[in-house]
Amino acid sequence: MGILSTVTDATHSEINGGPKIDGGSTRRAFLKSSAGLAAFGAMGFPGGVFADAAGPEVDKVVLGYIALTDAAPLIIAKEKGIFDKYGLKNAEVSKQASWGTTRDNLVLGSDANGIDGAHILSPLPYLISAGKVTQNNVPVPMYILARLNYDSQGISVASEYADLKVGIDSSPLKAAFAAKKAQGKEVKVAMTFPGGTHDLWIRYWLAAGGIDPDKDVSTIVVPPPQMVANMKVGNMDAFCVGEPWNEQLVNQGIGYTACTTGEIWKKHPEKALGVRAAFADKYPKTTQALLMAAMEAQQWCDKQENKDEMAAILSRRQWFNVPPADILGRLKGDINYGNGRVAKGTDLYMKFWAGGVSYPYKSHDTWFVTEDIRWGKFDPATDIKALVDKVNREDLWREAAKTLGVGAADIPASTSRGKETFFDGKVFDPADPAAYLASLSIKRIS
Repeated sequence: MGILSTVTDATHSEINGGPKIDGGSTRRAFLKSSAGLAAFGAMGFPGGVFADAAGPEVDKVVLGYIALTDAAPLIIAKEKGIFDKYGLKNAEVSKQASWGTTRDNLVLGSDANGIDGAHILSPLPYLISAGKVTQNNVPVPMYILARLNYDSQGISVASEYADLKVGIDSSPLKAAFAAKKAQGKEVKVAMTFPGGTHDLWIRYWLAAGGIDPDKDVSTIVVPPPQMVANMKVGNMDAFCVGEPWNEQLVNQGIGYTACTTGEIWKKHPEKALGVRAAFADKYPKTTQALLMAAMEAQQWCDKQENKDEMAAILSRRQWFNVPPADILGRLKGDINYGNGRVAKGTDLYMKFWAGGVSYPYKSHDTWFVTEDIRWGKFDPATDIKALVDKVNREDLWREAAKTLGVGAADIPASTSRGKETFFDGKVFDPADPAAYLASLSIKRIS
């Protein structure tokens, strides 16, 4: 139990508190070539956002990240000099111990030795902006500038339940969990932050199988890099976290993956690029530079030919400090579930760019807020649209995309992706969140 004791304090904290290149296709082809990238960086800044000034207002931005594969765009932007190219020569990408630490440092801001923005769980800017997870419930306005990725999180189960061969259907665990509780033992299911994506994925999965995540199990908070170690010593029965930790669990023979989150909701939104509203409002050109650097890095990350290099970079001690093999498989869509099931070349790989991944759909954020209403994180009377309109700055994304000459295929025409269908047949219509909530049998609201 020693390892878990190291995260209990964190758990308590989490809960409480240059020349313009004309012609879109010509310009994109130029940028795609290595010579073009080097030449473009030497020439200066893209036309548009910096037309009336030499560059961003400040050349420093401090960004937090957690050791998760979906932080790759920020790490690659740093490693490949993409931040420098857009005038952010003193951009810092700073490792955070947990999502609670990320939250606390965002509240502080870099002027108080915190951070300006972060690779972040998509619901967290809403919880912070509304003062739901901050000390004394003080709101700290946040903006979501971009979505960093889709898919490729996982729900893993301890080897104790190997005989059940649990998959996308969690119901086989219902009787096993009840039996364990009848013996006076606690059933613990770990996620990374209350109301965050991993919390929502594992709650959805459990509830779809008839398991109430608040009554039938105890949900605990464990920082992503500590998941595998805690599973190894028997501190939890199941967990939900991003990669590379599910793959590492399998590689170490400690447990198995029941499902990836893309099997729960195909092409689902995951992490976001979030910034303090005060920073973005004060430094609009710096914010645009940040956005463009992140978007270019996302394009690099999305290319299959870059996956091996990306895994090698992320694996380094200063970033993740794990073997590249823990990262690479699921990055490419090759999934060893660890229970005898192996799937090669699936479409469940992590997505960073193509098809509008980077664009922060308001409809997706509407689902996140709705799910947090479902589980009691937000009041049922919350004006979802007003909250999403305040936090989601897809307008800034569109401005950056226009400046970059992003092709029409990667710029969604609408702020809504429309109705979303989940693995259990439930449908979320962003135009009618109340109907979705009414369709769910296990929830905290009447």
